[in-house]
Amino acid sequence: MEIMDATAPTHVAHRDNHTHRDVNGGWLRPAVFGAMDGLVSNLALMTGVAGGSLPPQAIVLTGLAGLAAGAFSMAAGEYTSVASQRELVLAELAVERAELRKHPKDELDELAALYTSRGVDPKLARQVAEQLSEDPEQALEIHAREELGIDPSDLPSPTVAAISSFGSFALGALLPVLPYLLGATAIWPAVLLALLGLFACGAVVARVTARSWWFSGLRQLALGGAAAGVTYALGALFGVVVG
Repeated sequence: MEIMDATAPTHVAHRDNHTHRDVNGGWLRPAVFGAMDGLVSNLALMTGVAGGSLPPQAIVLTGLAGLAAGAFSMAAGEYTSVASQRELVLAELAVERAELRKHPKDELDELAALYTSRGVDPKLARQVAEQLSEDPEQALEIHAREELGIDPSDLPSPTVAAISSFGSFALGALLPVLPYLLGATAIWPAVLLALLGLFACGAVVARVTARSWWFSGLRQLALGGAAAGVTYALGALFGVVVG
């Protein structure tokens, strides 16, 4: 039987075929989806007002108001959500830290039992648990990962989440307003630019999915276009009723 050398370099074919997509999407997915949200919501808002046959000035004001309101709302909501999650995690970490200090043997037994349940030999599992528990901070990190599924050194920042949410939403919401700011007097340039933006966002999202870029782009374009069409029709209907 041929024995593999543990120090030998990984085979090129295996290394090339053993890479995986970022299943969490990193920063890309929330940023792109925030821009999509701004695009769809502000485009739908503006087309609804345009459907009511209001003047361009009213449509621009609506778009700018929608941009500001949506961006601040997204930022506030994201800050509150992430801050609450962070506070909960820190509270649970404090509980775990106290348990490690008060009942170190019980926590050690718990960690050894966990590794044993995963197929590690009981004696080896005990040795691993003892070695990992020598450093209190390392022990806390291991228990947090195993019991809570979190990394204490990589907690999300509420401020960063709020700023990124504000920026991505505002950028997306700005696209349908931009043609009016540059002198357009009709809704169609705003719709065209927004739909192109939606297609681009959908294509970028394909980087973290198994779908092709054109499928993802067309899907987002269709959904955004449908939202704009429905709100335009509603705006036209309510405009006639109110008028």
